[in-house]
Amino acid sequence: MLDRPALLVTSATHALEMAAVLLGIGAGDEVIVPAYTISSTANAFLLRGAKPVFADVDRSGNIDPAEVARLLSRRTRAVVPVHYGGHSCDMDHLRTVAGSIPLIEDAAQAIGAAFRGTPLGTFGACGAISFHETKNIGCGEGGALVFGDPSLVDRADQIREKGTDRRRFELGLVGRYTWVDVGSSYTLSELNAAWLSAQLEELPRIQSRRQWIWDFYAKELEAPVERAGGYVVRGRKDGSPNGHLFAFVFRSGAQRNHFIGQMGEKGISCRFHFTALHTSPMGRKLHDGRALPQSERLSECLVRLPLYFQMSDGDVDRVVTTAVEVLRTV
Repeated sequence: MLDRPALLVTSATHALEMAAVLLGIGAGDEVIVPAYTISSTANAFLLRGAKPVFADVDRSGNIDPAEVARLLSRRTRAVVPVHYGGHSCDMDHLRTVAGSIPLIEDAAQAIGAAFRGTPLGTFGACGAISFHETKNIGCGEGGALVFGDPSLVDRADQIREKGTDRRRFELGLVGRYTWVDVGSSYTLSELNAAWLSAQLEELPRIQSRRQWIWDFYAKELEAPVERAGGYVVRGRKDGSPNGHLFAFVFRSGAQRNHFIGQMGEKGISCRFHFTALHTSPMGRKLHDGRALPQSERLSECLVRLPLYFQMSDGDVDRVVTTAVEVLRTV
């Protein structure tokens, strides 16, 4: 579990927006983000007037530290590693490359995952975790802002409470609360927090089941996927993943689309994932035209299999049996 201070917020998107405010990111600044991620990772800083600079990723979908090193400039104000699928980025390398430039971890998919024994989301100045309904545990919509730099907590509390010192008032430290900073309404509702609390208590059991499913998929499907010319998306050996998603990458988009279509005809819903941001309509307005081949390949060729806590062993067996059958045809 996390060993750093954290605040519950309304979403991981809002956690990233708060991080941008906390670190004073604004017009004229650049923030390095992976191209293979959700739009929230870039929007949080674009909303402050900064420019997202897109970096390519590695085979696991995580930001490439060598790319970050090439993209650093005098305008770089932050680097945002995204731990894709609950698989850790190379945080030691990224910290070395970034130097004094703060890291803001997008750990939206990474609750319970770690790098060399340290929980993801705790390496940077701050990190964002998601409790959206699609994550390992959730409350419909929700998130947390985790602080690697504890000095940011008090101001973050004010930003979360519409820019007021209401929390100090509730603690009896001031006689009345007032407007003291820029802010918005980022506080998670008590109902959402109560729903989340019960799931947090069950997190070890949930993670264990999800990881068992992931491991079974990998054992049964890695060879058939490789025979089809693809590869299973795996994390680092020095990372501890959380079984968030199981994905593999084909040689071509045509293979991926054929697989999804055939699985769907057999009653099993499979999905692709992100469209690389630099190829999207908004991203093209911001990008400098560099090819980002690995991000583009994942965007065109990655597929995810069903993976959720309530899956029965029979469900898992059926997915595997059907996937092996369809993989023979791609």
